[in-house]
Amino acid sequence: MAQSQSSTRVIAFQGEPGAYSHLACSIAFPEMTPLPCAAFEDAFAAVHEGMADLAMIPIENSVAGRVADIHHLMPASRLHITGEFFARVNHHLLAIKGARLEDIRSVRSHVHALGQCRNFIRAHALTPIVVADTAGAAAEVAARGDPSLAAIASDLAGQIYGLDTLAANIEDAEHNTTRFLVMARQALEPDPRSGPCITTFVFRVRNVPAALYKAMGGFATNGVNMTKLESYQIGGAFAATQFYADIEGHPEEANVRLALEELSFFSREVRILGVYPAHPYRFKARLAAD
Repeated sequence: MAQSQSSTRVIAFQGEPGAYSHLACSIAFPEMTPLPCAAFEDAFAAVHEGMADLAMIPIENSVAGRVADIHHLMPASRLHITGEFFARVNHHLLAIKGARLEDIRSVRSHVHALGQCRNFIRAHALTPIVVADTAGAAAEVAARGDPSLAAIASDLAGQIYGLDTLAANIEDAEHNTTRFLVMARQALEPDPRSGPCITTFVFRVRNVPAALYKAMGGFATNGVNMTKLESYQIGGAFAATQFYADIEGHPEEANVRLALEELSFFSREVRILGVYPAHPYRFKARLAAD
């Protein structure tokens, strides 16, 4: 995370207070004031309109995969990616004061959180109930005051809504981690000599045979590591596909510059969404996987 961002004051996130995005804001930018927003579009608008300096946006989870619709929304946000943050997801079973684990009959949470705690839910014969988000589930449990009802949410949500943790770290996968992107009005221009960088961009290939294969060739021949490549349809046309990509490197580095030039030759449009420092977790996870 870039140290130059530490002077900002407000950071927007999607969700209720106590959401995992709120927790990520508190860890990555403890000096900033979190601003909850009802939707991703509202978080983007808060930054664009000056109500917030940054937005913390989840883009993918190691268990659930990519966050739905975010790849459509980011390019249209008119914001720039200035950092990334990886947050370990620790799910807690939360209930009202005085409730006991053996009394819990049903548990509420977001569909992904319920799925990520499937073994615990099954082991305790709990009835899962899908709700819009984890923090909202915690707020509802607090409001209902029912000792047989619990929520799966963050420890922060438990603190905010006055709930007790009946069981901690109940997620099935120990690697459960969410990657967040930090968005700002102004692009970050890191010095390529300051450390490893990530470049994120979107592109559309020309409608010719093997266009994607040829467009990707420059990254292979120039030794540029592409860590993400995803496609999605745009404009309701099955033939109009936009690609979203992350690569390791800075556009000012010779090999990255050559790879992007070759990509542009075979593409209708290439748009860089951000160049930003690579988070250290990226390399720790790679070493653990090797």
